[in-house]
Amino acid sequence: MTFRNVFLASAALVCAAMPMTAHADTSGKKIALSNNYAGNSWRQAMLTSWDKVTKEAVKSGIVAAADPFTTAENQATEQAAQIQNMILEGYDAIVVNAASPTALNGAVKEACDAGIVVVSFDGIVSEPCAWRIAVDFKEMGRSQVEYLSKKMPNGGNLLEIRGLAGVFVDDEISAGIHEGVKQYPQFKIAGSVHGDWAQDVAQRAVAGILPSLPEIAAVVTQGGDGYGAAQAFEAAKRPTPTIVMGNREDELQWWKKQKDASGYETMSVSIAPGVSTLAFWVAQQILDGKDVKKDLVVPFLRIDQDTLEKNLETTEKGGVANVEYSLEDAQAVIAGK
Repeated sequence: MTFRNVFLASAALVCAAMPMTAHADTSGKKIALSNNYAGNSWRQAMLTSWDKVTKEAVKSGIVAAADPFTTAENQATEQAAQIQNMILEGYDAIVVNAASPTALNGAVKEACDAGIVVVSFDGIVSEPCAWRIAVDFKEMGRSQVEYLSKKMPNGGNLLEIRGLAGVFVDDEISAGIHEGVKQYPQFKIAGSVHGDWAQDVAQRAVAGILPSLPEIAAVVTQGGDGYGAAQAFEAAKRPTPTIVMGNREDELQWWKKQKDASGYETMSVSIAPGVSTLAFWVAQQILDGKDVKKDLVVPFLRIDQDTLEKNLETTEKGGVANVEYSLEDAQAVIAGK
């Protein structure tokens, strides 16, 4: 069963017990998106999904507004000021993709004290008054090493490409990768660079460290960096290792080309950027009076050798393999189905 079908099936189970339309009392509510960064394809896809789903919600009269805001710099102080402005502008709920799990807590608490619902996703916040939506990022990292242990039981040297320094997601995925190396000690992390979840940054970072590295068996990643890594290895005329991909269209196209030419095998894993739409619906449901637990966990989206072509068919050019959430999907997640 596909990732999307899992949620549609789950939603069907709760249809009888839960109404499938929003109550009219959120029609006057305003929701804002506070986003700390838009410099890669995942963030662009996340914003596109938000725009697509929330415009329909506004048009249908479910909410009065669903305005997205992105800071100019990936700075927690700037995002905290952005949230404080949202408080002054009278938003009823703020959906946050946070620059830091802790640095925004003061602004988030101010919002809660003003009666505003705060829902964080992807980059979550630790302030207890907020809601959090995340995947198990540690498992996302650990599962990469587990996959490699089956593909190459004798192990080898790994190059780790991390994301944005200081961000919760980066720390969690990296911790999971290191946990995986402890579990499968035949692997050793020979080097680590920050690729900022962007292909061009990753390519430069990998090119810079490659001359100092021994033979690399595999590259473990966080998403948005696999294609850049492949280009760096090719430019250095070094053997292409197994590179774990991050569901970006350019990564999947490169993988397909290598697979067709030589049987190249890998896997790809990331959180679906459409999780922003789940966060929107969760905020709407809380405003609608629904009882929602503070921490919600959604599956990460994994693509394997036999599902590559199917996922490529539905991934937009320059985009990311994605799942967008409907109100019914959100209600199923809230119900724990």
